[in-house]
Amino acid sequence: MKHLIKITIIAILAVSFTSCNKKSRPNYQYMPNMYESVGYEAYQESDAFANGQEAQLPVEGTISRGYTSFDYTNDVEGYDLAKAELKSPLDSTQFDEPRAKELYTIYCGICHGNKGAGQGKLVKREKILGVPSYDDAGRAINEGSIYHVIYYGKNSMGSYANFLSEEERWQVVSYVMKLKADLEK
Repeated sequence: MKHLIKITIIAILAVSFTSCNKKSRPNYQYMPNMYESVGYEAYQESDAFANGQEAQLPVEGTISRGYTSFDYTNDVEGYDLAKAELKSPLDSTQFDEPRAKELYTIYCGICHGNKGAGQGKLVKREKILGVPSYDDAGRAINEGSIYHVIYYGKNSMGSYANFLSEEERWQVVSYVMKLKADLEK
């Protein structure tokens, strides 16, 4: 009798499962784009970018996270204005000399030299010429002019705005001012 009850229960379960399956309609797919994704080939034409652009432009009026606008233009007038107005937001307690020295050595020392005398390794090897010393006569540099040059570059020196954050740029500016004071002694 017990075997008959077990066989009956198994038969009822089998019939109920097969009766729910209807071959005439497809099963419902939850999030079908996960199952059948669109395949893209590298470097293929795409209509994701309008008007033949290589990248999409951000929405007008948006500002990147961590971005602070720099209100001085990349010309002589902007340089002179930055030299006259721009002051470092760092005070003496915020100046981290070991970190600033490390940043200066990485980004500036190769050309300007570790002491700021314009005798970096590239100058000594004559790969580039005319790198000025920070204490050259007629070069009245200050915090604003140094920051402007780091931000935009000048002459054969390129911009370092993409390599250094705003706070790191001001650390380097403070370190350059320290080197300038050491050279003038």
